[in-house]
Amino acid sequence: MRRRSLSIWTFAQQSAFQKFSGSVFLREIISASFQMATLYVGDLHPDVTESMLLEKFSSVGRLHNLRLCLNTGTSLQYAFINFQHRADAECALELLNFETLLGQPMRIMWSQSDSSLRNSNEGNIFIKGLEKSIDSMALYDTFSTFGNILSCKVVCDENGSKGYGYVHFESAEAAETAIKRLNGMLFNDHYVFITHFKSRQERQEQKEEERHPKPQHKFEQCVNLCLRNLDVSVDDERLHKEFSPFGTVIHAKVMGTSGCSGRFGFVSFSSPEEATKAMSEMQGRMLDRRALHIRLIQRRVRSH
Repeated sequence: MRRRSLSIWTFAQQSAFQKFSGSVFLREIISASFQMATLYVGDLHPDVTESMLLEKFSSVGRLHNLRLCLNTGTSLQYAFINFQHRADAECALELLNFETLLGQPMRIMWSQSDSSLRNSNEGNIFIKGLEKSIDSMALYDTFSTFGNILSCKVVCDENGSKGYGYVHFESAEAAETAIKRLNGMLFNDHYVFITHFKSRQERQEQKEEERHPKPQHKFEQCVNLCLRNLDVSVDDERLHKEFSPFGTVIHAKVMGTSGCSGRFGFVSFSSPEEATKAMSEMQGRMLDRRALHIRLIQRRVRSH
């Protein structure tokens, strides 16, 4: 998409810029200073012109330049205003944000050249359940108490508010505080629900997971014991005898070959309580010449 714009410069500014534009260092300084005092003005009425914007914003302070973005002569309904002094830009943001121009409120915020910050979801929250009368200005006034806002918008169509909006905070901490404080609260007799913003791809992935959930697992209550450090003299019958006082032994088995115990075995009880009691009583007990090492065995069960 091709964009055209008309820049408003003084003759002295044009001459100075052309004279020194060959300096890379100077260009970087100019770019940085412009960025510090540049505002983005969005949601403009289609008929708003640069002359109208110039008249509105020059009343606050002196401008470096003003650019209404166009596509083949048609307004894209947003502009960039660069002030000579950051203090004037701050004043314009405070005084003119959401002021109407041709009957339509302007949405003003700092211009952000860093695309990684502009496109980042960090600090960005989604609000739904908004009552129809709540506009971007009301949303801004409500959420600005929690921190600096990069952008704020109630989504609208030809019928007005669609009942949801977005607030992008400068910090993730401010977003987290806003969610904790306001989620589930009443706004104009409507409960609002606030969550961290998710991109379209993240929402699609979440829906896909909901349609095809990953297998979940749960663990049976423990009725099995694993015994280690068994003496070579211990066999199945001996295990059964030693653990019978603690409950009903379903199974007792020493693992090994050629008469050798292999130094480990298993005992299964009829209930978790019996297994837990046996482990508590027999842990570390000498069985012939070796102290028992016992642990509960959890068997994972796949749910469907």
